[in-house]
Amino acid sequence: MIYLELLLSYLKIGFFGFGGGYAMLSLISDEIVLKHGWLTAAQFTDVIAVSQMTPGPIAINCATYVGYLVTGSVWGSVLTTFAVSLPPITIMLFVSMFYLRVRDNAYVKEALTLIKPITIGMIGAAALMLCNRQTFSSGWLSYALFSAAFIASWLKIHPIAIILVAAVAGMLDELMKMF
Repeated sequence: MIYLELLLSYLKIGFFGFGGGYAMLSLISDEIVLKHGWLTAAQFTDVIAVSQMTPGPIAINCATYVGYLVTGSVWGSVLTTFAVSLPPITIMLFVSMFYLRVRDNAYVKEALTLIKPITIGMIGAAALMLCNRQTFSSGWLSYALFSAAFIASWLKIHPIAIILVAAVAGMLDELMKMF
């Protein structure tokens, strides 16, 4: 039964997750954390962190990891990865067959224009979803790191430098908690 629920959940995520992996995170969270309760918000945050560190699209990595966590088997990973990938592949095959014929259509252009702000909103919702008590459990340090990373990225500081500084700060915070 859990396999069927995972299949249906990830098919839904695949069909309605416009805008790529980060835009899909709020949909994934809604299905996995809120609707089914398969993972806690803190566990889901960990899934996102691991999915970002591994090569490949975040939505597929997330699906693979969640499938394994929920079922405890590789088959759960295979199922969720297949289910989240099937709808976009199907849609792209269908759209590519007709796009060249309708690309200059005013309605098609308008629909594509309207999808852009929706995608930005979904990415924003995913960012807000990650701002929970579990993620910001370190108090002032979490807010300081978040603010510093935001300012550093705005100042065009290289992302790897930002990640390294945040990692060192997080490790120092953990070390300080031990003493």
